[in-house]
Amino acid sequence: MGPPPARCAGVPVPRSAGGAARARPPGGAGDPQPIERLMDKRIRNRLWIIVGLVGLSVGSLVPRNTKQRVIDRETGRMKDTTVRRLPINLGLDLQGGIHLALEVDQSKGPVPDCADAIQRAEKVVRTRIDEFGTTEPVVQIQGRCRLIVELAGEKDPARAKSIVQRTAFLEFRITDMKGLFKDALPQIDAGLRKAGVKARGANAPSAVAQLFGGDTTKAARDSAAEANTPGVLSSLLFQGQLPGEFLVPEEQWPLVDSLMNRPDVTSLIPRGMELRWGAQSESRGARAYRALYAVEARPIITGEELVKASARRDPVTNGSVVTFQLSHRGARKFSDETARHIGDYMAIILDGRVQGQPPVIRSQIGANGQIELGSKPLQEASDLALVLRAGALPAPLTIVDERAISATLGADSIHDAVIAGVVGVVLVIVIMVGYYRMSGALAVAALTLYCLFTLAGLAMFGFTLTLPGLAGFVLSIGIAVDANVLIFERIREELVHGKSLRLAVDDGFLHAMNAIVDSNVSTILTALILYAVGTGPVQGFAITLIIGIVASMISAIFVVKTLFLMWLNRRPDMVTLSI
Repeated sequence: MGPPPARCAGVPVPRSAGGAARARPPGGAGDPQPIERLMDKRIRNRLWIIVGLVGLSVGSLVPRNTKQRVIDRETGRMKDTTVRRLPINLGLDLQGGIHLALEVDQSKGPVPDCADAIQRAEKVVRTRIDEFGTTEPVVQIQGRCRLIVELAGEKDPARAKSIVQRTAFLEFRITDMKGLFKDALPQIDAGLRKAGVKARGANAPSAVAQLFGGDTTKAARDSAAEANTPGVLSSLLFQGQLPGEFLVPEEQWPLVDSLMNRPDVTSLIPRGMELRWGAQSESRGARAYRALYAVEARPIITGEELVKASARRDPVTNGSVVTFQLSHRGARKFSDETARHIGDYMAIILDGRVQGQPPVIRSQIGANGQIELGSKPLQEASDLALVLRAGALPAPLTIVDERAISATLGADSIHDAVIAGVVGVVLVIVIMVGYYRMSGALAVAALTLYCLFTLAGLAMFGFTLTLPGLAGFVLSIGIAVDANVLIFERIREELVHGKSLRLAVDDGFLHAMNAIVDSNVSTILTALILYAVGTGPVQGFAITLIIGIVASMISAIFVVKTLFLMWLNRRPDMVTLSI
């Protein structure tokens, strides 16, 4: 009798017409040695490619130390720091952080070109966030007029929002040295009385005395005179100690602000003048007041000319200050303007609010200056210096959507996802090895490399791994196993048709290739559509799925076949394939 027939999963391989299994004759033209040498070279080449892919993948997954120039959150100065970066960026849902959706604020009137404003705002916000020191931030435009900012791992959401949202429009303006607004108050009062607005002021002798802490006799006479013709707006204002400065009781501030925004009031403000509130309330005597300044509409210079800014403590007052330096053009312009206004008071206005009391210009000022913030913490001065360096936003931004995710929730998500993934992989291993035996074990070995290749792809291309991305990763494991199932079933069919083991393996991979490529390409196209039209979480799922599918094709088609060839090459006398 001849040798026993080759078997595959219990199916006998058909014999030749002579009743014996086919075998190559020794020597001559049918000598198997050249074929075996060719196979050895083919396997070596495949192994070198796999080793190269593994080495590249492992190298991309090693954490690296990188230098980054960030702002010191305690001193406010820029510093070089070494950051140990993980190979794979984790999204908000995995490590916690904040998600902000911002749009151009059009509450005070439409913005002519919203798309252009949001594009310029994206550059400014990105510069601010880079200096803020957040690792791997996401700053991207969504749609036409929406900006998405994601700061993973950020532990101070309020401060981060201030950095992102602050307009940081800096201006230097001369106060109303000629008293034009004060002279216009009677006309404004008359207009308000004509409109039916009643006086509600408390400009009484006691209030004046508390404000200035001096003799109330003159204040009493002035109040008695004004009692005969009470002013609607002027009764709410106290003349300050500086030109163009008025003080409003803190509790009356909303009322005065609403009056000043009336069209019949703004139309009576002298041409070339504007009104600006102080940045914070001030205590004068026993009451709190908010300063109101009449300033020239034309700024002598803006923050566009600023090139440097840093925060520090004033050695004399111990208050927080922001020192700045202007460009060459800005310094020349600032020098000329301050030379013309020696003896005048200059208001430093940031985002429409006057910072501190306007200082008097005592001499010509060049390229350097400082903004005094008084008792504000140094950290706030550091943040102001940061946004000034980055530049002003082209238009105010308003937050339309905000989500904060705690780091604990992210850790729980990772734990649950890992548990689900491990359970799924274990079930896949049990089913593959139990059903396909040794061939299933080869597929499981290739599955390990698949996981390595997928994670390396995420690391090399800098994609962020999110919770939906983890779902895509686990799903692509199933896709990789599905490809192996197609290949193994095709090999079984080739063996049933009487082909040799090596030929059945080659033809099985070749004929299963079309079905695998077609299904994977259609899935990749669907994932690309999801990435194009989706947002953060959906894009994370799509990216991980695409990388996983590519890695699964490499592992299922290339790696598994290499393992099969090695197995067959080491067992040339094998007549039964464990499949």
